[in-house]
Amino acid sequence: MSKDDLIDIQGTVVAVHSGGLYRVQVDSGGHEVLAQLSGRMRRYRIKVVPGDRVTVGVSPYDPARGIITFRAR
Repeated sequence: MSKDDLIDIQGTVVAVHSGGLYRVQVDSGGHEVLAQLSGRMRRYRIKVVPGDRVTVGVSPYDPARGIITFRAR
């Protein structure tokens, strides 16, 4: 599965877990997604803290996990 197949959703970071995982509260539907930072965000050392608005790419096969691809300003 390529990155083009991911579904982009908006949400807010609720908690930061160990191992680089983030709990994101999704705007539509209200469920939570366990997400990790994309490689490009790690490469450029973009910090994500609780309360940040983010875009999460979610697989249609496992909507409970995702990849954080963008942090809003």
